[in-house]
Parts: sequence; structure tokens; C-alpha cells
Amino acid sequence: MSATRIEQRGLYFDEMEEGVVYVHSPARTVTETDNVLFTTLTMNTQALHLDADWSAGTEFGERLVNSMFTLSTMVGLSVSQLTAGTIVANLGFSEIAFPAPVRHGDTLAAETLVESKRRSASRPGQGVVQFRHTMRNQFGVVVATACRQTLVHVSPAALKAEAAASR
Repeated sequence: MSATRIEQRGLYFDEMEEGVVYVHSPARTVTETDNVLFTTLTMNTQALHLDADWSAGTEFGERLVNSMFTLSTMVGLSVSQLTAGTIVANLGFSEIAFPAPVRHGDTLAAETLVESKRRSASRPGQGVVQFRHTMRNQFGVVVATACRQTLVHVSPAALKAEAAASR
């Protein structure tokens, strides 16, 4: 007897529904190490992310988490649920906003709305999906939003059914 095997993956194009909101879990608590490492790896020498003494004199009174880390984490939290193994490519980002700062120790939770989707006219077996990502901190305050356009595979089962129907 063989064991049942389940492979973790995201959703194929045909499995996504417009208007559905996916809540991603687990959330992610941001550490000082996360911020300093990301900031230095990406060559962002902004004192607001690295210099505690300088940042203490700003209106925030402390260092803030790099907004590109926030954006990356927001998208990253969605991957296992939506696009792991099913995405072809990110096509672009728009309407990116950071309405509130992220601080060391904040716990970030994200959700994604499938805003729209359409089959690709030029790439058979693939479709374009527009996601609207929202991230909140532990207090429910929105700290980041973004629209993301992706190219996603249609499932092998749907392609097989389409081929059979067209015969």
C-alpha cells in the first residue's frame, strides 16, 4: 500500500475567484535583525533604518523598518497560499502605499483580494491575475497596501478538460 502524498502549492488560475479574500497565516513578527540585515543587503544606507541615535531625533523617535522589507514580507506571506509553484512571473506592482510605519517588534498579518483575472491572449495555458494585498500590524492598523499583477498557470486538469471539449 502506498502512502497518500500531498504537495503544498498555490492556486492555479482556474482555482482563483474574483472577489475572494485570502487571509494568510502565520503572521510575522519583525525583528531588529530583519531590518538591519535587509537594509544592508539592499545597500539602503538610510539612517532612519540603521542609526538609532539619529532616528531618536526624528518625529518617530526610533528607527523604522525599511518599507521595501514591509512590501516584500506582505507579498511573501501570500506565496504559500496563492502562488507557490503556480506563478509564471510577477508582471508589476502599482498603488503601493505605506500609510503607517512599521517598528521593530511589530507583528504583521496580510490578506489578499483576487481583484480580477483573465486568460492571457498571448500565452496559452496561462492567465493574468491582479491581487490587492493589505498588511496590518498587531493593532489592526494598515501599514502597507499594493496591487500586484501576476502571470499564473492554468491547472493541467483544466487544460485537459478544455482540450477534450474542443475535440
